[in-house]
Amino acid sequence: MENQIENSTGNQPVALVTGANQGVGFQIAKELAANGYIVYVGSRNLGNGEKAAADIGFSARAIQLDVTEEATISAAMEHIEKENGRLDLLVNNAGISHAGKPGRSLEEVMAEGRATTASLDEVRKVWETNVFGVIATTQAALPLLRKSSAARIVNVSSGLGSLTWISDPACWAREHFGVVYAASKTALNAVTLSFALELEKEGIKVNAVSPGFTATALNNFQGTDSLEVGSREPIRVALETDGPTGGFTGPDGPMPW
Repeated sequence: MENQIENSTGNQPVALVTGANQGVGFQIAKELAANGYIVYVGSRNLGNGEKAAADIGFSARAIQLDVTEEATISAAMEHIEKENGRLDLLVNNAGISHAGKPGRSLEEVMAEGRATTASLDEVRKVWETNVFGVIATTQAALPLLRKSSAARIVNVSSGLGSLTWISDPACWAREHFGVVYAASKTALNAVTLSFALELEKEGIKVNAVSPGFTATALNNFQGTDSLEVGSREPIRVALETDGPTGGFTGPDGPMPW
């Protein structure tokens, strides 16, 4: 099978996708399973993860994982190590767009994320998941990734995190750049590059990818792209065992940092 990882034990490649019980994460997990992977469906709520894993099929396994809770991260890695002994692919997909009052429209969320008025408590909560959670999960996964012959880390980012794009006066999304969600993705891009530069000498590939403006719970399903369309690039990068490292791509190709 194309992109299948060859290893000394001949086992199926193993992937962990965080926040995989719905949205883009679910689509990524589903496609990985279709490509021969054992996929751990990370979910804060185990019941939701079990439902998603059942929908995907036999090679998907639910695992309780809250990227803001160190104990669940450690337990998840121990579980994966016990069952497989290694991890070939980590997809850091778990993310939140806000931590304020539920039911707000995308416009309200954007307005309340402005630098001059944003709640610092909301900034901290979103960054705890989108930035610190990625660092914590990646660090915990490294011992297992180092046992793989083709280890990769894929961080699901956003075009809103591109400072080059946002700083262009012609950029349509310029007015939506706030310190809550958008800036957390800029920070995630920096984290991605930091890991990529350090791990390159070990052959571990680390990349950031934007799904585009996909209709998910992140934006109250106001996105313009379907899950299938939005998941294509993250899936392509995730399956690419011999690709580059330290990159940032989106639906239309390379993106500027």
